[in-house]
Amino acid sequence: MAIIIFYEKPGCVNNTKQKAILQSAGHAVKARNLLTQSWSPETLYQFLKERPLWEWFNRTAPQIREGEIVPEKLDEQTALELMVKYPILIRRPLIQIGDRCTVGFDLVKLNAWLNLKNAGEEAKSLDLGTCPRTVRNR
Repeated sequence: MAIIIFYEKPGCVNNTKQKAILQSAGHAVKARNLLTQSWSPETLYQFLKERPLWEWFNRTAPQIREGEIVPEKLDEQTALELMVKYPILIRRPLIQIGDRCTVGFDLVKLNAWLNLKNAGEEAKSLDLGTCPRTVRNR
């Protein structure tokens, strides 16, 4: 059993489903509020560094939807500074398992780290990357 630190937006439908998948595979999930966590650029970068910069962002954040912030036009330092200032910009979830950190709910990666067993198979049929509230509001 792994202890998973799971940084989420409380009330997020997909984060709730993601935590349930991890718990059903026998892991302990310690949920943290991503929006109220005190982030530094260095700490945040540990979760994001393996992905391209544009994948660091929550594409449904108001500043991005309204065109105020265009991730593809940012450098890493500016992106990190904006995310520290406006945590709603951070793609969810951020996951920490021991000294390993990642962003997003990547089933392939998590299965390699955790052996999700049947929980991973069930989750493959779910869309855990698109916010159902965003889709409903379009």
